[in-house]
Amino acid sequence: MPRDSASADVLLSDVFGFGAFRPGQEEIVRAVADGRNVLAIMPTGGGKSLCFQLPALMRDGVTVVISPLIALMRDQVRGLRESGVAAGALTSGNTQEETETVWQELESGALKLLYLAPERLAAGGTISMLRRIGVSMIAVDEAHCVSQWGHDFRPDYLRIGELRELLDVPVAAFTATADAETQDEIVTRLFAGVEPQRFLRGFDRPNIHLAFAGKDGPRRQILDFADARKGQSGIVYCGTRAKTEGLSGALRQAGHNACFYHGGMDAEDRRAVESRFAREDGLIVVATVAFGMGVDKPDIRWVAHADLPKSIEAYYQEIGRAGRDGGPAETMTLFGPEDIRLRRSQIDEGLAPPERRAADHGRLNALLGLAEALHCRRKTLLGYFGETDVNCGNCDLCDQPAEVFDGTEAVRKALSAALRTGEYFGAGHLIDILTGNLTDKVRDKGHDRLPTFGVGREFDKRGWQALFRQMMGHDLLRPDPERHGALRMTDAALPLLRGEAQIDLRRDSIRAASASRRPAVKAMVSEEDAPLLSALKAKRRALAEAARVPAYIIFNDRTLVEMAETRPGTLDQMARIGGVGAKKLESYGTAFLEVITGAEEEMHPVRRKMAGRASGALFDRLQEAQARLSRGEDGTEKYLSCTTATLRHIAERRPGTAADLEAIQGMGAQKVARFGPAFLDAIHEAG
Repeated sequence: MPRDSASADVLLSDVFGFGAFRPGQEEIVRAVADGRNVLAIMPTGGGKSLCFQLPALMRDGVTVVISPLIALMRDQVRGLRESGVAAGALTSGNTQEETETVWQELESGALKLLYLAPERLAAGGTISMLRRIGVSMIAVDEAHCVSQWGHDFRPDYLRIGELRELLDVPVAAFTATADAETQDEIVTRLFAGVEPQRFLRGFDRPNIHLAFAGKDGPRRQILDFADARKGQSGIVYCGTRAKTEGLSGALRQAGHNACFYHGGMDAEDRRAVESRFAREDGLIVVATVAFGMGVDKPDIRWVAHADLPKSIEAYYQEIGRAGRDGGPAETMTLFGPEDIRLRRSQIDEGLAPPERRAADHGRLNALLGLAEALHCRRKTLLGYFGETDVNCGNCDLCDQPAEVFDGTEAVRKALSAALRTGEYFGAGHLIDILTGNLTDKVRDKGHDRLPTFGVGREFDKRGWQALFRQMMGHDLLRPDPERHGALRMTDAALPLLRGEAQIDLRRDSIRAASASRRPAVKAMVSEEDAPLLSALKAKRRALAEAARVPAYIIFNDRTLVEMAETRPGTLDQMARIGGVGAKKLESYGTAFLEVITGAEEEMHPVRRKMAGRASGALFDRLQEAQARLSRGEDGTEKYLSCTTATLRHIAERRPGTAADLEAIQGMGAQKVARFGPAFLDAIHEAG
């Protein structure tokens, strides 16, 4: 039972040292203290933890807090104990003395908050222990981790709903990162048919300045950004581990206090960086996304992205680590075509079902829409999360508006090119059509005869790439994972195509793209073949995981690149790919062919062993002759046939006479009389 809710103000002051609640906190605190099921969406830095810590002191029994990171749990427990609150955590990072203290306080009934990692719910004795200690409430921090398709999914979060039913206690779930779809998923998985009271306390962080820039010497851009903020604590997010190490070294050479952090480091080294960042002023951490959740440093003054984030949700969460003290903070996100290719391939190479991959492409499109926004970025960002009443004045586009133009005609040309080619091609091929570039592929497909061939020469290739990027940002086109990244129109494109609507685009983005003459990063395959290569890599990964072998054991990258570029349509053609031997063709050929063609080729195992060889083609001709003559020339005689093994022997040995043919096992005089002349003709024609 909750205690007198009037004590909330007293506890807020006496225990936590605050004179008043932050906006939105008090209503949530009282709902949680009253024992209601609650889902609260609050901005990073909005005081989520207080909304379950304070009610825990107002209620009898123990509040169990499910939290995803040991470092975060230890920090919160340390802070609570320093404030006189009996809190503890059972984690693998505990000392024996810490664990014994927690158990003593649990047994005596003194402990008020017990922090657990979600993985601990799988331990055999955890449930019985929780039943015994008198749990009165479950608090779930970072509740978006329950989303199976989110960027921070933790499988053991799925156990929380079952735990709620077993203990028959209310759940209070908190997150700063959840669009409407994710919120509904949280409700389904954590509350199991019980609709919680929802609190949406806004996503706006008005103290954070938002800015994006196209990549133009990204290392120099990051160094310039850091130089202008020297001595301030900051985070630089990078897409690869190697880049974190290289960029942190460049920052140190430029006189900054910087270090790197990524998932490939030893746990002890990672903890050392976390400790330094919490303790030192002015430290810059150059990190992958492995560094982030649980970072509770209030005075991070800036966050930069050296590479485009994975999604708009990831972007929002990562920039949200800046300015948690309410003071001014700045962000800067760099992006370029190579980032977009990387993120697309990561989605396509994942093992999610097609509908989820399509949704992930949509989320990436939303981030591109933010990067290529025409007007206020904050309105674009918060509009994605369903907030429309926004005041900004604190983003680069409010500081200096973008140069826009009426892009309706250009967009119609691009949509028409996609439509007239059956929506089966990516941007690279469509751009060749629009610019009149007569490639072999354009000629072979007959696309040089389309009305749209050459109608887009007002932009060069780079300009059209920027235009297609903006079209995807406006969600007019989406890559179709089932067609290996071919662009398909959305319903939003139809009014434009029919001449019922107009659209503005950013001229500065197109001009900047066309002006850039820096060599592009060398890709493994062309832009057109990249989605298929991603799909082939996904199939390789699935087979490798099932066999518990490294991916290259299945096929190496060079083999997959050749498959993507040549696109074999049969197992015979597949057998000619470098690296596809007879054994691998038998084991994996059909699976990879299905990825390329979308359909499985039915082939007898005996014939499969001959794939790619001259004997295989002869085998096919022998089969055709046998089928034609199985009931004689006139179709009225007794049915005769040869086994596949016999046909294989004939194809491999190539007998030159009727006598030689009769000597083949499985033939004999009767079959030679029926099939001999046709078989010998086939052998002679095969050379």
